[in-house]
Amino acid sequence: METETGLLHRRWWTPYLFLAPGLVMVTLFSIWPFVNTVILSLTDAQILRGGGFVGLDNYRRAFADPDFWVATGNSVLYLVVVVPCLVLLPLALAVLVQAKVPGIGFFRSVFYTPVIASAVVVGLIWQWVLRSDGLVNTVFQRLHLVSEPVPFLTDSAMLLVSAMIVTVWKGLGYYMVFYLAALGNVPATLHEAAAIDGAGPVRRFFSITVPQVKPMMLLVGTLSAISALRVFTEIYILGGESGGPGGGARTLPFLIRQVGLGFSGETGYASAISILLFLLTLVFSLLGRRLSKGDER
Repeated sequence: METETGLLHRRWWTPYLFLAPGLVMVTLFSIWPFVNTVILSLTDAQILRGGGFVGLDNYRRAFADPDFWVATGNSVLYLVVVVPCLVLLPLALAVLVQAKVPGIGFFRSVFYTPVIASAVVVGLIWQWVLRSDGLVNTVFQRLHLVSEPVPFLTDSAMLLVSAMIVTVWKGLGYYMVFYLAALGNVPATLHEAAAIDGAGPVRRFFSITVPQVKPMMLLVGTLSAISALRVFTEIYILGGESGGPGGGARTLPFLIRQVGLGFSGETGYASAISILLFLLTLVFSLLGRRLSKGDER
């Protein structure tokens, strides 16, 4: 039988032969770029020339750089505001669209449309909505709610808030799909039994739905936290290349781009900030994993 199936001729390296293409891809496009970034972060390399070993000087420079702390503060603030919104609002939306009523498929499509829209198109639309003579300011002024246009795009703090709104708006439909999958696994008998006992919709939501989808909430929290720390496009499109007035709305990815690009781009310093961003992301990922394990117990 073994001779017929060819198993007799199998060599010890046969499984590695099948794994080789995947391992090569991972090594070339994931492991090597990370190792190279770590090496560059220990040098004073620039775009147009190689660098010499400077030890931890780039990290010391980052900790003494006010721009680094402004960008770190903006990234952490982004995470603190955006993650709760992206954990709770899509869940509420999923519960609403789960209802079996005529035309609900249309609303599901509408809520998911921002996910498939181009980030550039989304940014341009929100630019038109939020600029001084845009839709929101025009409505506010017509209703006499404000006397002067709200500086959504010309004030650093307001620009950051505007970018958060765009991120939440774009992520609602994406994470709603996650919750719809989780809600589909909640046994209907639990809701039926609770309804017989007199529990209303709100009581059933907090006593049955939330505990049943808690693992998914932790997953969504971890994924949205990682995305929030990597945010770049929203700030770039709404605030331009400078990252808002005086660069006050810059996040860490934005700072990395500014430092590392151009003919005088400091690749070594940008790599050091990238490693610090990686460590910050790792901390929040491990925190999410720890919370997930605690929930399993």
